[in-house]
Amino acid sequence: MGRLSKADLVKVVADKTGLSRKGAERAVAAFMDAVREAVTRGETVRIPGFGTFAVRERAARQGRDIKTGEPITVPARKAVVFRAGEGLKRAVAV
Repeated sequence: MGRLSKADLVKVVADKTGLSRKGAERAVAAFMDAVREAVTRGETVRIPGFGTFAVRERAARQGRDIKTGEPITVPARKAVVFRAGEGLKRAVAV
């Protein structure tokens, strides 16, 4: 399976919208900034048919040091999660 880099995404957006590469690059950057800023504020970003970006609290837990096998406490943290929407799930399942 291949990968779609940011440059590849900009090219696809430019091709599909008729925007110049520069315009598509600004559009992609604006989208990424908007999602980043919203999630940073703790907001959930829902894009119907595509998916949802959100922040989840991860509780502290017990783990093991890989090198020594000693028990360690993994601290609580926040994590960004993405949940695929039904439209995206159906498109991938085909």
